[in-house]
Amino acid sequence: MPRGQSQRLAHIWGMSFDTDILIVGGGLNGTALALAFAQVGFDSIVVDALPVDTRKDVAFDGRGYAIALSSQRMLNALGVWDAVQGDSQPILDIKVSDGKPGEGASPYFVHFDHHEIEEGPMGHMIEDRFLRRALLNKVAQTDRITHLAEAKVVTHEVGTGGVTVTLDDGRALRGRMLVGCDGRQSAVAQRSGIRRTGWDYAQASLVCAVEHELPHQGCAHQLFMPAGPLAILPLPGNRSSIVWTESTERADAIHALSDAEYLACLRPCFGEFLGEVNLAGARFKYPLGLSLAQSFVADRVALVGDAAHGIHPLAGQGLNLGLRDVAALAEVLANAARRGQDIGSPTALQPYEQWRRFDTAALAVATDGINRVFSNDNPLLRGVRDLALGAANAAPSVRRSMIRQAAGLTGDLPRLMQGRAI
Repeated sequence: MPRGQSQRLAHIWGMSFDTDILIVGGGLNGTALALAFAQVGFDSIVVDALPVDTRKDVAFDGRGYAIALSSQRMLNALGVWDAVQGDSQPILDIKVSDGKPGEGASPYFVHFDHHEIEEGPMGHMIEDRFLRRALLNKVAQTDRITHLAEAKVVTHEVGTGGVTVTLDDGRALRGRMLVGCDGRQSAVAQRSGIRRTGWDYAQASLVCAVEHELPHQGCAHQLFMPAGPLAILPLPGNRSSIVWTESTERADAIHALSDAEYLACLRPCFGEFLGEVNLAGARFKYPLGLSLAQSFVADRVALVGDAAHGIHPLAGQGLNLGLRDVAALAEVLANAARRGQDIGSPTALQPYEQWRRFDTAALAVATDGINRVFSNDNPLLRGVRDLALGAANAAPSVRRSMIRQAAGLTGDLPRLMQGRAI
């Protein structure tokens, strides 16, 4: 869509717009969405509650993301990948097994080797500080994007042909539509009358990073412990990101411990295969639950990322799922504009709802089921799980299929996730 089309349409409809699309939330999904919109010719304003200095160099705090191969292709298409590639760690192998504190991993496991597919590494681990900074820097360099830091939307109103948002400083901004990238407690969704379905898992994730004596060889480990999954994800150097699920009560107790006591609880969970380990960076704790918006769209509104869905982190797919939303919404709206449709209309937005709901629901059901089956110490279920893991490991076609799923290469992929222009 040529620059200025929104102004011409505004003249036809007898109204004025500050931008084509208003994006509430300046996190990873919100900034990636603005970049995707800019590529197809939409102007956007990103309303970000965080300060602009998040682009500055910051110390390592332990947080990282598993970026699937399809998401890496998308970041490359958005012009961001080159800025983070040097700070990323390729995921070359994944080992999935049962485990028990003090015993380490079960001898029955599934081993996923990236050599079993032609495309290369299944994904990369990237620290939050590097990915966030790269996206914000790219946003700052893009003329079609206005980034408003330290700003909050307090209300929005949908009118004929557009949406008006009011900021906490009294400013009013008008766009053709509004996108909520504002998390599980999305105020955009609440104001739009979109309800949520879900439940509490009575679990919490303890997130940290460790330095270890022995190299990880680019291998990610997923151990299913009785209380919940433990993910050990490789970072550059002899470091790994830890996502450690425990019951809410025990997680609260562990999080309150000193660093030395915290490590004393963590070490027995995955044994000694990495040698001596020590904490690196800060520690975090996040409550876990399933939360799905009953609709991903409303009148001139779309939801993206956690605002639309929050799933169990055991598969490490939360950010990847959000980036699929980004790619799908940008493609849907670009196609609508090429057909001459009003991008905020139900006709334009409904394909996004249809495209993303099935994929999201399928992954939510899968992660919910896996968590329920594996997060226990039932001897019968443990035996069945071990046999299933061993059988899957012995079946090359099953392994390859699961590797492609982990790499985000299956399903109806948006063009950006194929590394193609929209």
